Amino acid sequence: MKPAQPTVTDLVQIRQLGEKKTDENFRFRSFMKSRDHSDRILRRIAERIQDEIDCTQCANCCKTSTTEISERDIDRLSRHLRISREDFLRDYTMPDDEGALSLKFDEAAGGCVFLEGKLCTVYEARPDNCQRYPHMVRGSGSIASRMWSLVDRASVCPIVYNSLEAFKEHMRFRR
Repeated sequence: MKPAQPTVTDLVQIRQLGEKKTDENFRFRSFMKSRDHSDRILRRIAERIQDEIDCTQCANCCKTSTTEISERDIDRLSRHLRISREDFLRDYTMPDDEGALSLKFDEAAGGCVFLEGKLCTVYEARPDNCQRYPHMVRGSGSIASRMWSLVDRASVCPIVYNSLEAFKEHMRFRR
């Protein structure tokens, strides 16, 4: 099942289109919640799009979003870096706006503390949130239940933007 339009990967275009379609995407969210649909089919559509896009050529999520981390992530990353848990917490974490613990993030410096160019320097040990991003194929609950976050991510992530457009086509959503 191919989308009618070609896959969009240009980040400037993704931002513009994602922002322009915010209201449409919220309407689509309501549309999805009010109709029966196969999550399995939507996941397959998202998998196909995810396979077409190389995240290491983008890294926009790492440049624009903070990453909340769990105790498990802290243990895994401190072991990976061969430093104490305390040193990891001091050198690589910060509280986020809601008070949860996140990886240090400085947009002016390029984003995530572990981003070097477009590559993650701790990829093998990256946090669970990073492993599941953009939460299209892997995530908790149905795709419809995660739509609130996907609307925002459509202006950041080519996988999300293109998946939402393909979902709309598959479900015959009237724009």
